[in-house]
Amino acid sequence: MLAVAEAVSSESPQTLLLIAVFAIASLLHGISGLGITLVTTTALASVYPLPHAIILVIFPSLLLNAMTWLSGGGRSIWQNFSYYGRRYWLLALTSLIGSIVGAQLLLWVNSAYILVVLAAVIGFYVISALLGKQVRLPDTKPVLVIVGFSAGVIGGATNAMSTILMMYLLSASDDKNTIAKVGNMCYLLGKVAQIIVLREPIMALSRSEWQLIALLSVLSIMVLALGIRLRRYLPQARFRQLILLILTVLGLRVGWQGAMALW
Repeated sequence: MLAVAEAVSSESPQTLLLIAVFAIASLLHGISGLGITLVTTTALASVYPLPHAIILVIFPSLLLNAMTWLSGGGRSIWQNFSYYGRRYWLLALTSLIGSIVGAQLLLWVNSAYILVVLAAVIGFYVISALLGKQVRLPDTKPVLVIVGFSAGVIGGATNAMSTILMMYLLSASDDKNTIAKVGNMCYLLGKVAQIIVLREPIMALSRSEWQLIALLSVLSIMVLALGIRLRRYLPQARFRQLILLILTVLGLRVGWQGAMALW
């Protein structure tokens, strides 16, 4: 950790910006439960090229998803995969395939198009939350396949899988634990898909960038834990509104960036 601290102390203001973004997003996620991955990705996409922003977020997100997957439910990680995998294997498979396709889009497609899609997904997410309505889809196999693949593509390219995936999970189960576990199973597979597809740019990261990613991962866990502790004392609704406001501003910014790049 001393080497990490020394690397950070000598870095540019962009490093301090990264630390601030992850700290704020983790704290708000701990308090309100809303997506740290979407907030950090959207914030970084307005500063860095989208593929690089995705890479910086992959490992902290993977770690947080794994913690959520392991916590609660009284089952080991293998029991979790076995129990939920038997029931939702097709959703996991289609989301994994979609994530591979989505991550490939980062390498194949002009990032401006993906930024516009990210802005549109954020708009849908914010409007749904403000209206207080959760879109529920029919619990049928064709819908499962379409949603799983679509969520994977969106997640692989923009880290916004949950906005699509939740529409199906809310119709498939009323159990919050099941929704959280299955959601995190798909998110984990999505991160694995991104790591596989983006392995070359990931391996090209410098030592200082790896140290920074390690620091961001540790920071995210610590601040998330603090936010969870504060949850019982602070009004969650206000922080949810704050996150929606932040996402709206960031979504408008990345949408504008994408539109201007395509103009």
